[in-house]
Amino acid sequence: MNTYHRQRGLGLFGIIFLLALVGCVALLLIRCVPLYLNQMTIARDLHEVANQANSSGSDIDIHEVRLAIERRWDIDYVSQLEPKDIRVGNTDKGLAISYDYEARAHVAYNIFIVIHFAEDIPLHGHSVG
Repeated sequence: MNTYHRQRGLGLFGIIFLLALVGCVALLLIRCVPLYLNQMTIARDLHEVANQANSSGSDIDIHEVRLAIERRWDIDYVSQLEPKDIRVGNTDKGLAISYDYEARAHVAYNIFIVIHFAEDIPLHGHSVG
């Protein structure tokens, strides 16, 4: 009977630990969400450029694809990656738009979050230029 009355729930240290844990998770989310939103914009724009190039029905001009990427990124304000870092050309799977980069976010002091993103978006047709 005596042990039942002593177990009343969280104590002060339990609440402090729980708040610290929730705070750390919230800090990580606040730092990671912009990186993933930027990545989603990059992926959406590159897929739209690839679909536009694939639907044209003619040979794919690499210079035009690069210009289309640059125009879209100027409008969408993409950071973490520059249009010059995008590879448009032949890969193991054929002609594709490829990117491979790491996004970093500062958490505290000398602690950073590093997230790696990579994708190959296939292009149908032959390259010109």
